Amino acid sequence: MSQTILVTGGAGFIGANFIPYFMEKHPDYKIINLDKLTYAGNLLNLKEVENNPNYTFVKGDICDENFVNEVFDTYNITGVIHFAAESHVDNSIKGPRAFINTNLVGTFNLLEACRCHWFDEPFCPKKGCENYRFHHISTDEVFGTLGDTGYFKETTPYAPNSPYSASKAGSDFLVRAYQHTFGLNTTTSNCSNNYGPKQHDEKLIPTIIRNCLNLSPIPIYGNGKNIRDWLYVSDHAKAIDIIYHDGKIGETYNVGGHNELTNIEITHTICDILDTKCPRKDGKKYSELIVFVKDRAGHDKRYAIDPTKIETELGYKPDETFKTGIVKTVEWYLQKQ
Repeated sequence: MSQTILVTGGAGFIGANFIPYFMEKHPDYKIINLDKLTYAGNLLNLKEVENNPNYTFVKGDICDENFVNEVFDTYNITGVIHFAAESHVDNSIKGPRAFINTNLVGTFNLLEACRCHWFDEPFCPKKGCENYRFHHISTDEVFGTLGDTGYFKETTPYAPNSPYSASKAGSDFLVRAYQHTFGLNTTTSNCSNNYGPKQHDEKLIPTIIRNCLNLSPIPIYGNGKNIRDWLYVSDHAKAIDIIYHDGKIGETYNVGGHNELTNIEITHTICDILDTKCPRKDGKKYSELIVFVKDRAGHDKRYAIDPTKIETELGYKPDETFKTGIVKTVEWYLQKQ
């Protein structure tokens, strides 16, 4: 069946990697990329699809209810893949309001548009709309923090610790409520930290690479021993594709990369790669640029995903290890210079 899928936030890091992947896998699908083009969105990251007749970019804000409904009316949307979110934890500490607006109100507007356009009444989809789906991209940060052992499972209780993760948790619950109350065909994925090409400069890995190349200090929070589970962005795109098509209605799926590393390990790995691929002219090591700075407020100690459910039920398996993915990432940033 030919589909017209609304991808929100498609000019952001993950969305701009997902859309080219998805369009190559499903060349008959029409993709409507709705993005507000805030500081985190960049249409240059979608050069490979901008001339594809099945791709349409629409600039707008999911917080504008009337605009969202106009998009549904204009393009006859048959599915939604919802990336659009404020996502930088530091920014959520400095200015939480944008996170509440985009992540909660924006998600609500999209769910309402789906309900109004696809349903006559609860659990009674309009004719032809029976299989229309809303897939929601969330984060492992909604689960809070882990100690030295254990993993986040789909059944782990939510315990968000930042305004960002609290707003994402709220949006997850809205998606759940629309499935249970109205019968909306929803799926949700909670992923670990993504990395790879096209990531915004503010994030950890691009910051390390950029500061190395500029010979600027590399700031590391606290003692650098906070642990994250890293997922190469194209592996995340692959997971979303699988969940959108094969996931069970109302289910959530944790997507992880089996790559637990401390921030300081990440930093040294990147420094070592750059020492080989782009040595400093002064003969020094990039790791000499590392400086430790005051820790982030409420900094979660450890995230780690148990991806057993998506692997066993949907047959998902990541293609990249951190060792292979980080080399590809560094090479992309070197070519970008």
